Order: sequence, then C-alpha cells, then structure tokens
Amino acid sequence: MADYFTHFSCLIDVGTPDNAARALALFQQCRDKDQDADDPHVAGFDLSRQDAPEGSALWIHDDDHGDIEAVIHFVLRLAEDLDLSGLWGFEYANTCSRARLGAFGGGAHVIHLGNRTTIGWTNTNEWLAAALNGEDVDA
Repeated sequence: MADYFTHFSCLIDVGTPDNAARALALFQQCRDKDQDADDPHVAGFDLSRQDAPEGSALWIHDDDHGDIEAVIHFVLRLAEDLDLSGLWGFEYANTCSRARLGAFGGGAHVIHLGNRTTIGWTNTNEWLAAALNGEDVDA
C-alpha cells in the first residue's frame, strides 16, 4: 500500500512580536476547538515562532497530513484578525511512499493579505496535462 503526503514549509511575518503571540494564541484556540469538530480548521499543519520571542516571523509547516487548504484558511483568518497587508505565498510538494502514476507534483499559492483574496495558484499536474495537450501555458 502506498502512502501519500503533502509537504510544505514557509514563513509568514505578522509584523510585530505582539501579533506573533496573538497568532499563536489563535492557532491554539482553533486547535482546542477542533478537538471535538468533525471538520477541523487547523489540522494538517503546525505553527511556531521562527525566531526569538521578540520576533514576528512564524513558521508554518506540514504535520502528518499536510493540508494546504487549512493553511490558506488560517492565513486569511490571521490577515483579518491582525489586519495584515501585502502579498504572501507558499509552495507545496505532493509525494508518495511508492512509485505511483500521478502521485508526485506540487504547486504554489499566493494571497493578497490586505484584500483577503487569492492572487493566483498553480498545480504542476494540471500545468503538465495542459502543456501535453498543446494548450498555451506560461513556463
């Protein structure tokens, strides 16, 4: 049997040490609420400070399940709660414990924090299929 994984590791700078503390508290609050939920909102990733307590950078990385949608949902919530602005994005990799067709790939997602909207995203499986079908794709 093959096991499928989604991996990612990225930083988000929330501007101030106070915002970093608020973000970590929100994450823990969501985790506590998710304990009894059928559809958890912050499963699939972990959040921790990247630098010392006086820093504002947070490290977001996959856990055993790697859920990119959960990351996007949480970052949009952070943008709203902390009034973040600017662009933010991350890359992810899809892997498998055994060689399987279509099991490997990845992508990236970019969010405009101030507008709380997705700017764009790409998925290598879809890009490759389009390119092989002769569709016009940006390299």
